[in-house]
Amino acid sequence: MKPTTIDAFHAALPPEDRVICDRLRAIIDGALPDAQSKIWHAHPVWFLSGNPIVGYGRLKSGPRLLFWSGQSFETAGLVPSGRFKAAEIRYGSAAAIKADRLEAWLDEARRIQWDYKNIVKRKGQLLRLV
Repeated sequence: MKPTTIDAFHAALPPEDRVICDRLRAIIDGALPDAQSKIWHAHPVWFLSGNPIVGYGRLKSGPRLLFWSGQSFETAGLVPSGRFKAAEIRYGSAAAIKADRLEAWLDEARRIQWDYKNIVKRKGQLLRLV
């Protein structure tokens, strides 16, 4: 059974991954207090005005943090992911999370957004929102 809440998602993780995701969640919640967070496509995701901004999930190699508009960010450290504007970083330990860099990405995620909310309606075309 797939988790329906972020707390349930975390509870189902192996202990070492739970520590990483707990840290990610705390930093994201602190930087985006006005964002709506929920389980979306089986992973914790944060939204601003209905548009997905940041989320994470567990891969075989460990937790992956994904920014939907991350390829447009200036702060280094993210790797392109998929065929749109997303970029990611993978973590092997909570110590690898650099809070100042993550906070910089979260600031950019607020300022740089592509319209993923309407991508289906626009038949795969992304438009820049901010």
